[in-house]
Amino acid sequence: MREATTTPATTPAPVGTLTDQELRGLDAHWRAANYLAVGQIYLMGNPLLREPLRREHVKPRLLGHWGTSPGLNLVHTHLNRVIRARDLDALCVWGPGHGGPAVLANSWLEGTYAETYPDVGRDAAGMERLFRQFSFPGGVPSHVAPETPGSIHEGGELGYSLSHAYGAAFDNPDLLVACVIGDGEAETGPLAASWHSNKFLDPVHDGAVLPILHLNGYKIANPAVLARLPEQELDDLLRGYGHEPLHVTGDDPLTVHRAMAAALDTALDRIAVVQRAARRESATGRPRWPVIVLRTPKGWTGPAEVDGLPVEGTWRAHQVPLAGVRDNPEHLEQLEAWLRSYRPEELFDERGRPRPEVLACVPEGTRRLGASPHANGGLLLRELPLPPLERFAVPVDKPGASLHEPTRVLGELLANVMEATRERRDFRLVGPDETASNRLQAVYRATGKAWQAEVLPVDEHLDRQGRVMEILSEHTCQGWLEGYLLTGRHGLFSCYEAFVHIVDSMVNQHVKWLRVTRRLPWRRPIASLNYLLTSHVWRQDHNGFSHQDPGFIDHILNKSPEAVRVYLPPDANTLLSVAEHVLRSRDYVNVVVAGKQPCFDWLSLEQARAHCARGAGTWAWAGTEDGTREPDAVLACAGDVPTQEVLAAAQLLRRHLPGLTLRVVNVVDLARLLPTEEHPHGMPDREYDALFTTDKPVIFAYHGYPWLIHRLAYRRAGHANLHVRGYKEIGTTTTPFDMVVRNDLDRYRLVMDVIDRVPGLAVRATGVRQAMEDARTRHHTWIREHGTDLPEVADWTWGA
Repeated sequence: MREATTTPATTPAPVGTLTDQELRGLDAHWRAANYLAVGQIYLMGNPLLREPLRREHVKPRLLGHWGTSPGLNLVHTHLNRVIRARDLDALCVWGPGHGGPAVLANSWLEGTYAETYPDVGRDAAGMERLFRQFSFPGGVPSHVAPETPGSIHEGGELGYSLSHAYGAAFDNPDLLVACVIGDGEAETGPLAASWHSNKFLDPVHDGAVLPILHLNGYKIANPAVLARLPEQELDDLLRGYGHEPLHVTGDDPLTVHRAMAAALDTALDRIAVVQRAARRESATGRPRWPVIVLRTPKGWTGPAEVDGLPVEGTWRAHQVPLAGVRDNPEHLEQLEAWLRSYRPEELFDERGRPRPEVLACVPEGTRRLGASPHANGGLLLRELPLPPLERFAVPVDKPGASLHEPTRVLGELLANVMEATRERRDFRLVGPDETASNRLQAVYRATGKAWQAEVLPVDEHLDRQGRVMEILSEHTCQGWLEGYLLTGRHGLFSCYEAFVHIVDSMVNQHVKWLRVTRRLPWRRPIASLNYLLTSHVWRQDHNGFSHQDPGFIDHILNKSPEAVRVYLPPDANTLLSVAEHVLRSRDYVNVVVAGKQPCFDWLSLEQARAHCARGAGTWAWAGTEDGTREPDAVLACAGDVPTQEVLAAAQLLRRHLPGLTLRVVNVVDLARLLPTEEHPHGMPDREYDALFTTDKPVIFAYHGYPWLIHRLAYRRAGHANLHVRGYKEIGTTTTPFDMVVRNDLDRYRLVMDVIDRVPGLAVRATGVRQAMEDARTRHHTWIREHGTDLPEVADWTWGA
């Protein structure tokens, strides 16, 4: 048996010593939590073992994960002690996958579970419900989920715990965020990048993050990399990340309790020294923050052997160590012995309530980890102070007479929001090194870029107290912002469109989280997760094929309709209107795709607001309808470049085919194309049919992959007449207009599509169609000779 040890501090700090009574209380609490964790995995009856265990007391399907649970119970128990002793405001992010039994057990012990779910009281009947509901039909998941009080992180979402923890700590100066990192999770790329978050944590205005690296040796079936490193090599790695490690190692419970208590006291004392130096003594050096390395056996205190094979301390303890309990009498006997080894009669009274010694370490009220308002961020959320949009709107006397860069205009609004939240500090802008590239640099007038590392004279806008967060890790940006939002603040994620795919799996989990929390009345709504995707597919002509991918929209619109929204504002004022809406919204994932290059101004602010409120509508000034007959064709568009091409096509049709009646429809809110039964923003059939007609050709120029529009509208009466042009995965380094030509989204192709699809027009307009073909050929020749777009394209303006 290894001795439990604590690595001496580099700078000695006072460490408290546990009294015998405290030690007994901590051990009692830990044993109670372990008992409850095992009970959840196995039992559906006889929760206190008041009678011999029989097969009917055991669940027919055994689901859950035991291996990580005793280590998590140890951490929870000891966090309780320091929170109570130091009156800390604390939150814990539980990273190890499927650690649900432990966190649920501790929530039940501290009383927050019964307060949240009164039918699962702190007594024998409540314990039986706690056990039965776990991984059971109609019950709760096996991981730390939205249903778990005190959680902001989906257990099993491996790789993101540490970035979530830092997001929670930013602008929360009085908050301690403990973060348990499993040794499997520690192998992921996102987790490896998130260790650098300490270079962005301001000891003055931010809280503290205490990582607890839990190395129990194994993942599902393989050894964990960090657990097999020599201690010195692991220390060198952690010190290289900017941390000072404290080791707690062992398998004897009492010595581990003493070592864990000492490590936590040392870590918290060091954190206090760092914060005091920064806040009272104006220290500016980057501190070395503590990290605890906790090494305990996987499946600690569980069966040592099963069927002659070692289990405790091996990968076999990962899930259900005794799998055949209902059919194997030896397994049933082992399970009963395992449960009784915790001595439940010492832990729970005759009514099944935890005894006072078990609860001696538990904090009170909102100091309990399961009751922290930071884990239910809507309780702390304040309305974002958004200024009147009139201060930022661009003047539009007539459509297409001027140009602006939409995201630069948005940047002025965001700068005002940054200024308005200077004191309250509850808004952050995150992105992977692209704030200025995306034309949002106006925010630097109000705040700089968060940075705690070395600053050179050539650097610009770096600020120890900055609220613009840039790191070239989309995973870390996403994790920071999710943690920030889930703890009651606001933010925006700005990213190149093609590379936001890096966080596909993270946004999946956040959408699932929002969908579940909408059904939990005790979970208060939080600010929406807002994406601004720019530097988009149609203006990545200079960076080329690798930077051209509009598919994040498809990914998002596959998710829960109640939680996702996609907006494609075609100009600066519609972007302002959409931004105001999404920044005020709650419990959504909003994706806004907008250009950063000069773009024609089509709508005044008043018109933009009305158009965005509709989500889709006709632009009568662009079409040729006079109200006397139905249109011959509908030209529809969604996105800034498709809108320009549609209007250019409409202009060509006016000129060459003046007798043709055209309707121009612009779509800002993509979900409007869905039936109202499929999405809250969807259009009823009668409204859709009135807008797009049921029997006229609809030529739809779309920003992304064309089949998405077909998928959204396939149930509509006029779907057979719908022809969509969009990105066809054809890209390269070329001119801006050549990108749309290569993908058949250009104005000339759209004119040809109208001619081909309006009955009888192909014969009458052969010459016009041939002229359009010739223009495309002329384009190909011109760009290869001159390297720029045709003058008639580059110098094009709208004029009715």
